[in-house]
Amino acid sequence: MSAEYAVETNQARRFNPGALIVSLLTVAAIAATASACTISQIPVWYRTLQKPSFSPPNWLFGPVWTCLYVMIAVAAYLVWQRHDDSSLYKSTRTIYFVQLFLNFLWSIVFFGMHQVLGALIIIILLMVSIGVLIYRFNHFSKAASFLMVPYFLWVSFASALNFYIYLLNR
Repeated sequence: MSAEYAVETNQARRFNPGALIVSLLTVAAIAATASACTISQIPVWYRTLQKPSFSPPNWLFGPVWTCLYVMIAVAAYLVWQRHDDSSLYKSTRTIYFVQLFLNFLWSIVFFGMHQVLGALIIIILLMVSIGVLIYRFNHFSKAASFLMVPYFLWVSFASALNFYIYLLNR
């Protein structure tokens, strides 16, 4: 290993609080905007929907999503710390932002527009994009990849919930 590579690798792994804050704020902005649409609809529209027996209580969604959003932001930070100019990094970054957009869009379509089928299509695309990110993040940081797994599992569960809500309310 060359000395230049060793220095570059060590620099990439040094803690960068500014980058972490940017990552957290980016995800927080998506979360806050989407939740503004969601929260108002839970006691009104969402309450009227027929839901499957495995539907969790409404109070659980906030804490779970808060934890997931922090994990998503930290995973992005870990990848960002190891970025390079490769096409792999650039395409991974694009998929990451597409995933954030799909996450945001799902809330708007499901809660804002009351389009359960449209939201189902979006959440399936979201699940696929998270799966791709888990694979891609592993090239940059195993920890980042592992941090995305709970998100993938929760979105998989949410996809099943979305599917059954669609079936029960069409």
